[in-house]
Amino acid sequence: MGMAYIALPAPGSKLEGLSLSRAAAPLPAASKTATQENFPVASLLLPAAKRAKIMAYYHFARHADDIADSATLSAEEKVAGLDALDHALHGNETGPALHLAETYRAAVSGDPSLIEHASQLLHAFRRDAVRDYCEDWADLMAYCRYSAAPVGRFLLDLHGESHDTFAASDALCAALQVLNHLQDCAKDFEQLKRVYLPRDWLQAQGLTTQVLTESSSPAGLRVILDQMLDATDGLIQLARPLTPQVHDLRLRLQTAITIGVAEKLSARLRKGDPLAERVALTSLDYAGIFIRGLYRGLMR
Repeated sequence: MGMAYIALPAPGSKLEGLSLSRAAAPLPAASKTATQENFPVASLLLPAAKRAKIMAYYHFARHADDIADSATLSAEEKVAGLDALDHALHGNETGPALHLAETYRAAVSGDPSLIEHASQLLHAFRRDAVRDYCEDWADLMAYCRYSAAPVGRFLLDLHGESHDTFAASDALCAALQVLNHLQDCAKDFEQLKRVYLPRDWLQAQGLTTQVLTESSSPAGLRVILDQMLDATDGLIQLARPLTPQVHDLRLRLQTAITIGVAEKLSARLRKGDPLAERVALTSLDYAGIFIRGLYRGLMR
């Protein structure tokens, strides 16, 4: 992707001083709660002291995401609001609308590395504010570097793990992100006019984004979905070494379970059609994943 695609206000431009009154105004209730996420958030496997920090990170990220997805803010107002959150993260701005950034900063005691993992998420949200497509698979992976990878890196740094774990963690987070995009491809287009399917793959099949309004996936779209799942399974393969690399037992168990979620959801999406229905895991799926995850994590 590259940051060149993100339209940020230049220093001294009229956008730099844009009033934050609308961007900072209270938004509707968050689009999701932690219990509605596709993947575990602050699992009970993790110690309570760390769960509090994880939830502060989650609420900050969810608020920033809701700014980027707002139907009432202009692109410029979204970027200005996200910039204000970034400034607050670094202790350079305060205000009632910035309390989630300030709360997160306080929760991690201003730790620079943990602050940076939150700040990096904002690059992806700024992009979402100004751009609604991915050019190709590499572009999607560059997006995931900021929309997903910081989450895994945050968890690893929070637990004092080696940065040698980052490569496998980045692969896992990218896989989870792509699987979420596939689950929500129709909803993202309907509600946000945003498409995370590689545009060059759509063009190769003679399709436009309007295919996402269909009630079921035509053959060409099925080819693209399977291409994306093939690439995602490759990411999951790269992620599997992460479990034995993690020293903290609780985080290692959580890692093994999360990899199991990615594996099972990828398999579900192979058989299901995200245009016809939301493809999701069942309670029985989660039970099996939990048991296998505990075994994998304990057999390091």
